[in-house]
Amino acid sequence: MPEERVHTVSGITAEIRVALESGFPGVWVEGEISNYRFPGSGHHYFTLKDSGAQLSCVLFRGSARSLTFSPANGQQVQVYGDISVYEARGQYQLIAQMVQPKGHGDLQAQFEALKRKLSTEGLFDPERKRSLPPFPTRIGIVTSPTGAAVQDMLNVLRRRAPWIQVIIYPARVQGEGAAGEIAEGVTVLTDGRDFAPVDLVIVARGGGSIEDLWAFNEEEVARSIANCPVPVMSGVGHEIDFTIADFAADRREPTPSAAAENAVPDGRAVLRQITHLDQRLDGIAKHRIAEARSRALSLERELKAREPVRMLRGWAQTVDFLGEKLTNLAGSHVERTRHRFLSVAREFAAIRTERTLSENRDALCRLKRERERVLVRRIEIRRERLARQRDLLETLSPQSVLARGFSVTLDEEGNALRSVDQLREGATVTTRLSTGSFRSRVEDTGET
Repeated sequence: MPEERVHTVSGITAEIRVALESGFPGVWVEGEISNYRFPGSGHHYFTLKDSGAQLSCVLFRGSARSLTFSPANGQQVQVYGDISVYEARGQYQLIAQMVQPKGHGDLQAQFEALKRKLSTEGLFDPERKRSLPPFPTRIGIVTSPTGAAVQDMLNVLRRRAPWIQVIIYPARVQGEGAAGEIAEGVTVLTDGRDFAPVDLVIVARGGGSIEDLWAFNEEEVARSIANCPVPVMSGVGHEIDFTIADFAADRREPTPSAAAENAVPDGRAVLRQITHLDQRLDGIAKHRIAEARSRALSLERELKAREPVRMLRGWAQTVDFLGEKLTNLAGSHVERTRHRFLSVAREFAAIRTERTLSENRDALCRLKRERERVLVRRIEIRRERLARQRDLLETLSPQSVLARGFSVTLDEEGNALRSVDQLREGATVTTRLSTGSFRSRVEDTGET
């Protein structure tokens, strides 16, 4: 007889545990709770039984956080978990991960089916999510007007942003017909028929079982949220509760109070920021005004110094002065010549020689006429030269250049612009014409 393998108790028990865990991963088991115990460790121990058998179960403390009800002996429940073996006693058991009242599993299946359907349609895509308005002025809340959740939300909104106008659409949040009222509320708050549309919609209610929250898992609620023209926040139940409305909303908050908290800015922080910005803006404005005043005075002085009319007037006075000086010089020269002639005449008269006097007289007359002709010609030449210089000055003067249709463009510091390289987009320039000036802003320098 061949030698057979002999197992130890621990070894065979470990092999049984492995076989059970690999053979029954993730099973749902339905039955009645009995022998329920909840010691100080935070773990839950109970037995599931029906008319023909019983099964030991343990729900460890970490998994127990997902409980939405208080288990008790005699309750019909559905438990999800893994079959394993408690080796110290050689007893197989169900390591529970989720416990829900009987009938809850059907709702969970409906939840998962609708979630898959709407997700396939793209209703939950991140690209559809819209950002919340940073400073809403009108907020619509779809919730029960008698619940504690709405009072908590109003207290938060009054504390953080008392200027916000809040419109409450009263709707049942559980029971038959609740889903239709919630969907209608989202539509009415934004269609603009009864009052001005709101900037943000919040759908909310307090915590409860999956049956209590089921109105927010209906398809018509999800589609009304997805089709809403303004952003929608959801604040349904507690932090562990998830509904279809949460996935369809632009932003999900764990509780109604958290939704109110994050829907509006903190008024006190906003006021401090506005005060700081106001002081900063006032300082910047005063500095800019002082700079502009100083620049304007500097430009005014420069314009007065460079004013073409003023320069032409100065040149005209110079021309007049030179003309008077030339006339005076010519007159003095004629007067000296006359005195000299008289002196020579007296000398000739003293000689008493009529012939010499007659000849000298004729010569003197010729000399006088020639002298006068030369002087007149010189004066004409000087005047023509002065006239040409005056015309040239007028032609080259800035005012004449402007009068011919040209203009001069100055940058913000008053410097004349000679090339587009001196420009930048958004700069302010001043263009002077013959009869005035105007300011403009550079939109395009023509560079590629």
